[in-house]
Amino acid sequence: MHSSEFGASFKWGTSTAAYQIEGAYNSYGKGPSIWDDFVRSPKKIKDKSNANIGCDHYHRLEEDLQLIRSLNIKNYRFSISWSRILPEGEGRVNTQGIDFYNQLIDTCLENGIEPWITLYHWDLPFALEKKGGWTNRNILYWFEDYVALCLRNFGDRVRHWIVLNEPMVFTGAGYFLGYHAPGKKGISNFLAAMHHATLCQGIGGRLIRDLYPTASIGTTFSCSQIDPLVPNKKHSKTAQRFDALLNRLFIEPSLGLGYPVEDLPALGRVEKFFWPNDENKMAFDFDFIGLQNYTREIVKHNLFIPYMKGKIVDAKKRKVPTTTMGWEIHPPSIYHMIKKFDAYPGVSSIIITENGVALPDQIRDNRVQDPERIQFINDYLQYVLKAKKEGAKVNGYFVWSLMDNFEWAEGYTQRFGLVYTDYKTKKRTVKDSGIWYSKFLKSEPVQQLVTMQ
Repeated sequence: MHSSEFGASFKWGTSTAAYQIEGAYNSYGKGPSIWDDFVRSPKKIKDKSNANIGCDHYHRLEEDLQLIRSLNIKNYRFSISWSRILPEGEGRVNTQGIDFYNQLIDTCLENGIEPWITLYHWDLPFALEKKGGWTNRNILYWFEDYVALCLRNFGDRVRHWIVLNEPMVFTGAGYFLGYHAPGKKGISNFLAAMHHATLCQGIGGRLIRDLYPTASIGTTFSCSQIDPLVPNKKHSKTAQRFDALLNRLFIEPSLGLGYPVEDLPALGRVEKFFWPNDENKMAFDFDFIGLQNYTREIVKHNLFIPYMKGKIVDAKKRKVPTTTMGWEIHPPSIYHMIKKFDAYPGVSSIIITENGVALPDQIRDNRVQDPERIQFINDYLQYVLKAKKEGAKVNGYFVWSLMDNFEWAEGYTQRFGLVYTDYKTKKRTVKDSGIWYSKFLKSEPVQQLVTMQ
């Protein structure tokens, strides 16, 4: 398998997020985000760490872009820190933050790298969270002003825009389960945040299209293949509910189909957050949909669990191959997700905006041998290619992540990068997988691997 098999127009890249790599958390005019606050809470982060310095990307921008270039990666997806350019979330603009992202964009272009900007990757300004954050309907106006500021300053050089990153994760983990920032819990918090995020998808998309009609506009969704533990009626119905929550909840409103209330009745409570014409405001015709797939989930029926009437069966208990995150390694999942989303008539293009694996990487003699990551990427790409050859409209693939970084509630315990980060010295070392990917992108001979099972 070579990259050329995917076609000349296929987009190859890698992804990062501002909070996870930038550092400089309270410098150069930046205001605090919800994650800057959340990491101070006891027992919230696995290794009690924070991203105050992170990978120090803020001070190593030139080095990191040269690194991307050396790996033959032509597309780089990164996010903008809302609180770096609007310290209070609204009002006063931090020109130092604007200058930083202008430098980042310009350096990308100077190195022949296409910038793909994610407008929101989970780091809401803390000042807005104190006003309710995503549960406050005023987020629609705050978000619109923030997007407009980004477009005014960066829109002349950036063609590819992603409105939200994984809204199911930041609303579910942050406003229902409470194990991500801002740490809120409860169905009402979740439904309010969910609905406002859905509306912001449309608001952001329309604003970009109004100001830059030729821009390529997308948004990204986390997705996992959902299978019942046993293919009987009860377990299959449970799988339907989990599929509605984890895979369909945000894509279907954007396509004008509304929320999947029929398969997940608990969503019906969202009606109390509706205003007139919200149904139309939720919909937007995106140029592409970003899919972010890592694993599959097996679920089983349990009548006593609220809302879902079932639960996910831990992959380790199923004794299947897993990553250090405890996620099952199941390459066919990406094929099934591509086919699932491709089947929606309103989806015109799919980009895999994240796919990767966390492993217990170690550096020895300035080298990181990670053959399992090479195998993982190879195997998942085999299924991407299979879907493409069958006619699926999949047109790009971005590895998560460029470098090891702060992995949210997991802290620094998980390494996803193509590049190894020494968190003490900040030295970057390209892993064997990064070398493999670089050769693969040039369609050079690479390590021969076993193909699909």
